[in-house]
Amino acid sequence: MLQTIILAIIQGIAEFLPISSSGHLVIVGAMMGELSESPTMEIILHAGTLGSILVVYWKRILKLLTSDRRVIGLMVVGTIPAVVIGLTIKQNFEYLLRSPLLVGAMLIVTGIFLIVLGRLKPRDGEYQKLSMLGALTIGCFQAFAILPGVSRSGSTILGGRLLGLKNDDSVTFSFLLAIPAICGATVLALKDLVEQRESGSPMMYSNLELIVGAVVAFLVGILALKWLIRWSRLDRLHWFAFWCIPMGLIVVIWTTIFN
Repeated sequence: MLQTIILAIIQGIAEFLPISSSGHLVIVGAMMGELSESPTMEIILHAGTLGSILVVYWKRILKLLTSDRRVIGLMVVGTIPAVVIGLTIKQNFEYLLRSPLLVGAMLIVTGIFLIVLGRLKPRDGEYQKLSMLGALTIGCFQAFAILPGVSRSGSTILGGRLLGLKNDDSVTFSFLLAIPAICGATVLALKDLVEQRESGSPMMYSNLELIVGAVVAFLVGILALKWLIRWSRLDRLHWFAFWCIPMGLIVVIWTTIFN
């Protein structure tokens, strides 16, 4: 149960704050030995954080079915790079996704992204007016975040700001893009779960632990997402660089010395 709560808290916080959930899960797993996500737990935690997005952005999501239907097309186009690159990495370089050394290096990159973000001047663009090419560009930023240690939210928000979106709109489009991204990750986890069951492997978590994991990830996710929105409006997201860069350096040094 303690392991479940740790995983859920990390997922809920780092899925939304620009510090990389996948990177921190790899770090914690390396520090605590066998601490890792089973396919079942991965599905549950993603479901919890997806619920956080649906709760916080329900009004915006409802508009996708009425006045903002064009945005659905933008979301589809923006998801294509992550699908292509994600499947390629998972099929051929999955070992990279568990490398603490890569995580450390990419956390430093995330910190640099955030510093750049903090230096951008305010813009007034709206995500509804993005071009398809613009959505594809932000999607490429999202695809880069498949590497553990690169923050999905940080990179996509930076992509939106570079394309002229205002703070709120870059954050909103980032998390609208997260919906198909999280759903896609869940589908991949379902595939792993089916393979696990076919091989007869025992389940790592009980039903109670799975429920607790989903609820904790959901509640922590709501708080983290509201925190991100507030700090974005105050133009403070670059402050998270003071976490990412030192953490990245520590992980790189620790991994180099002890491995």
